[in-house]
Amino acid sequence: MSLFGLPKWIQPHLFKNKKFKDLTGSEIENLRRTISRFRAEKPDVSVVIPAWNEENNIYRTLSSLSNSRTKYMVEIVVINNNSTDGTQNVLDTLGVRNYMQPVQGTPFARQMGLELARGKYHLCADSDTFYPPDWIDQMVAPMVKDSNITGVYGNYSFIPPENQGRFGLWLYELFAGMMIRIRKRNREYLNVYGFNMGFVTQIGRDTGGFKVSGSRIYANIVGSDYENEAEDGRMALNLKKAGKLKMVTSSSATVYTSPRRLLDDGSIAHAFFNRAGRQLKGMRDYLSLSN
Repeated sequence: MSLFGLPKWIQPHLFKNKKFKDLTGSEIENLRRTISRFRAEKPDVSVVIPAWNEENNIYRTLSSLSNSRTKYMVEIVVINNNSTDGTQNVLDTLGVRNYMQPVQGTPFARQMGLELARGKYHLCADSDTFYPPDWIDQMVAPMVKDSNITGVYGNYSFIPPENQGRFGLWLYELFAGMMIRIRKRNREYLNVYGFNMGFVTQIGRDTGGFKVSGSRIYANIVGSDYENEAEDGRMALNLKKAGKLKMVTSSSATVYTSPRRLLDDGSIAHAFFNRAGRQLKGMRDYLSLSN
């Protein structure tokens, strides 16, 4: 994570001040061409993205993923979770493999993606997040190297809102990194987020998938971050039944995501204090000897 700005690799994918409808013909054609590299019929890796009303975000995510440097055969799959905007048009225009999940909620979208994925390894991405060029290979590497590792998760940073710096976000990320290290002892599943995680596909299916008792909705719905059971944490717990989780710490696997769920609290400062309070209340559980 950087205090001073965003990495150079992210710049071409920001499309500053542009909605999808504002893209030029050459920009769209370039996106179609680069994305076409990630439509393998017999993939090693499936990158699966749920999307709900992401017309003006998901093409940026796809742009970053389509510039991946990888030695694997990869498919990118988007699960359109009953969007009511132009998300489907974006997917069709760019030639992205996609499916419609009419049942609302991220658990249902991610579960459909799991059932339809064809790769041996499954990477979860989000439609408001940017992925560095080596992300795919960095995330897959621990599982290839060690069959006891059934799932992986990685670091993240936030993209500052327009005309704002990264200082407040950097402080938040510093605190989040400290909590990740503390929770790793007994509550590691709380470190696993659906925008930067992966697992062995068949193990994910066999151990229960993303099925949860409730139906969490999307991060751009106020309060949704804490409603009901999170499907990413449930998957992490399921994966630990069959092996170990591994955190990928390389900076070349750090993703950059939207701060909109933080801004639901009103400001970065409010988000920091609200979440810090919740995390400190759970400190006893994080440090206890029992799981």
